[in-house]
Amino acid sequence: MQKEKLSIVKIGGNIIEDETSLNTFLKLFSTLKGKKILVHGGGKRATHIASKLGIKSKLINGRRITDEKSLEVITMVYGGLVNKNMVAKLQALHSNAIGLTGADINSIRSEKRPVKEIDFGLVGDVKEIDCTAIQKLIQVDFTPVFCAITHDGNGQLLNTNADTIASQVAVGMSKIYETSIYYCFELNGVLRDINDKKSVIKVINSKTYQELLKDGIITDGLLPKLENCFDALKNGVYKVNMGNTAMLTKENDHFTTITL
Repeated sequence: MQKEKLSIVKIGGNIIEDETSLNTFLKLFSTLKGKKILVHGGGKRATHIASKLGIKSKLINGRRITDEKSLEVITMVYGGLVNKNMVAKLQALHSNAIGLTGADINSIRSEKRPVKEIDFGLVGDVKEIDCTAIQKLIQVDFTPVFCAITHDGNGQLLNTNADTIASQVAVGMSKIYETSIYYCFELNGVLRDINDKKSVIKVINSKTYQELLKDGIITDGLLPKLENCFDALKNGVYKVNMGNTAMLTKENDHFTTITL
């Protein structure tokens, strides 16, 4: 029997920060056909508000070190300000959204990242998705909107990478649905030349990925994103696309598709 389709859309920080871009995206997302889940972060907003509160944000290789004060700000910003604004905007667009952290309905359980070369603090690595609990929301036509916070099952919230949440939720839900991930950010896709917005690489598979790494085209923030993509595809996810918000429309074919 063919599985019902489920779209999991992850929205990048630059879109969240720009009100016009965010409104355009949410309109597209609200008209996306079928079952869907939205995943978001909000790191730039968290950094800005932490600064106003006199809390210095520490980043190593673009990854946030999360101490107790930082986690308080992240919880307020991701789970409150950003999440509830998006939910309210989606309700205005007649999309019955429900804002969640991974602690809600025990949906995403993580464990604190072990200390190796770097102590990331209260950062979680996803260990378990409760796909049955999430499915119950989807079945009654709620649209889950997950922020980038999970929990350890022992009362501790954990800051968790939003790209990873999107891929792991997709893997978990693939037991029930034919899941596709859409990583939406400000670029048209993965670019061969960062200075040429039109140099989109249409398809990246395992072989071309190694070539792009060797040529230095894929570096920095794209590395963990693409690792998440391949991990998801190896674990039951049907399709992964990366590009700007227009890829949610049928008219647009200028984006990157990741395949095995």
